[in-house]
Amino acid sequence: MKKVELIFVPTPGAGHLASTVEFVKRLIHHDDRILVTILSIEWSSSGFADAYSESLATLQPDRIQLIQLSRVDPPPLHLWTLAPEAFMYALIQSYIPHVRNAVTNILSMKSTSDSIRVAGLVLDLFCSPMVDVATELGLSSYIYLTSNASFFGLVLYLQALHRQNSSEFEYPNPENPNKDLGHLIPGFANPVPSCVLPSFMFNKHGSYTAFVKIAERFKDAKGIVINTFEELETYALSCFVNGQNPPIYPVGPVIHLDSLPHPELDQLQRDRIMKWLDNQPESSVVFLCFGSHGCHGPPQVKEIALGLEQSGQRFLWSLRMPETPLNDAAGAVHCKNPEEMLPEGFLERIQERGMICRWAPQLEVLGHKAVGGFVSHCGWNSILESLWHGVPIVTWPIYAEQQLNAYMMKEVGLAVELRLDYRGGTSDIVKAEEIEEGVRQVMDAGSEVRKKVKEMAEMARKAVMNGGSSFDSIGRFIEDMIANT
Repeated sequence: MKKVELIFVPTPGAGHLASTVEFVKRLIHHDDRILVTILSIEWSSSGFADAYSESLATLQPDRIQLIQLSRVDPPPLHLWTLAPEAFMYALIQSYIPHVRNAVTNILSMKSTSDSIRVAGLVLDLFCSPMVDVATELGLSSYIYLTSNASFFGLVLYLQALHRQNSSEFEYPNPENPNKDLGHLIPGFANPVPSCVLPSFMFNKHGSYTAFVKIAERFKDAKGIVINTFEELETYALSCFVNGQNPPIYPVGPVIHLDSLPHPELDQLQRDRIMKWLDNQPESSVVFLCFGSHGCHGPPQVKEIALGLEQSGQRFLWSLRMPETPLNDAAGAVHCKNPEEMLPEGFLERIQERGMICRWAPQLEVLGHKAVGGFVSHCGWNSILESLWHGVPIVTWPIYAEQQLNAYMMKEVGLAVELRLDYRGGTSDIVKAEEIEEGVRQVMDAGSEVRKKVKEMAEMARKAVMNGGSSFDSIGRFIEDMIANT
C-alpha cells in the first residue's frame, strides 16, 4: 500500500498549532496511508507551543515528523501592536524561503522512494501566500481554516469588495447606527452590521491590506478544510457549493480533548479548581474565561465582580493580569495581583459562592457537571469546546474575529447576547447590570438557548463518529487529495 505525505505549515501561536496537531491526529487515525510532516514557525517563546511541539516527538513518530524551521528576525514589534495581521503577513513572507528549502529537501529524500508520495501542502490561513511554493514545486495546496465557515464567507466578501473599493472600512458612527445597512456576506442569512466585523477591516496601519493579500490566495488552493460541521453551519456551507470556490471540507469540531495543560497552570491549582466544582450542584456554576490574551483593567474588573455578586449565581472566574500595565484616565495602572482590582470586601461577601483563579483548565471545566454557563470571548476553539459539552455561552468578544463569531452564534440561537461589538483596548465598559442580566439568562434552566445547545452537543459528537458528516468529509478530503497527487 502506497503512503502519501502531507506537509503542514501552521501559523505560530498556541491556538493554531493545537488545532493543526489535532486535525493531523484525526487524519492519521482515519487512514493508514497518511504520513505528516509539520514545519514549525517560531517568532516568540511560548511555553504552551513549545510543550505541544515536544509532545509530537512521542506521538506516533513513525507517521508524524516535526521540523523546526530556523528562526528569522521578526518584523518590528511595534507593528504587532499597531497591526497584528500586517506583522504576521510580514513574518510569514520572511519564512517562505525556509519553507521552500524544507519542502525541496523532503521531495529530494522521497524522490527515490516508490512507496511514499508527497501529496501537497496544508497551509494555515496566514500561510496562504505559500501556495506559490507548492505551485513552484509541482504540489497541490490546501488551506486549513481554524475558524468557521462564516469567516470563510467574509474572506470571499472581502475579495469581491476590495475590487470595488480598495480602502479600509470606516467604523460605524454609534450616534447614527441607522446609517449602517449591514453587509451581505456569503454564509450569513441576514445583513451583517459593521460593528461586528473584525478589527483588521478598519485598521489603517496595514492589517486590512495584509488580510486582503491573504484572502486573495484562497482561490488558488485545491480545497479549503474548515474546523466546523454541517449541522452547525448548514446555511453557510450550502452557500459555498456553487462551483466558484475550491471544494469545502468541514471536518470539525476539531478540539484537543486530551490537550496538554497550560504551563502556567500547576497541578495544585487544577486540583483546587476541580475539588471546588465537585462540591457545587449540577449546572449551578457560570464560568468566566476570556482566552489567552483576555485581560481587563480595574474599572471593568470591578463591574464584573459587582455583576456576579448581584446575579446571586455561583461562579468560577479566570481573572488574569495584563502582560503590560493598563492605562486609564489617571495614567498607567499597576497591580501586583488580580485581587487588588476587586471591589473592597468582595471576597468576604461572596465567600464560598464563587472562586477566582488565574489559569483554569478550560476544556475540563466546561466538561464538569457543575458548570451551566460560560461567559466567553468567543474565540472559535472556545465556542467549539462549549458546544461539545453542551454549555451555553454569553458573548463578550474582545479581539480578532471574535465579534463575528459572537454574531454568528447569536444568529443561530446558540448564545446569550451580552455584547457583540465590544473591543479590547478601548474605553468601553460593560456595566454590572448588563453582566448580571447576561448571567441570569444563561443560567436559566428552561431557556431555549440551553435546549438548542444541548441538541447541538449531540450533533457535534455524532459528526466526528464513523458515518458522521465530518468523518465522511475527512474521507472525501483524503480521496480527493490522493487523486490530485
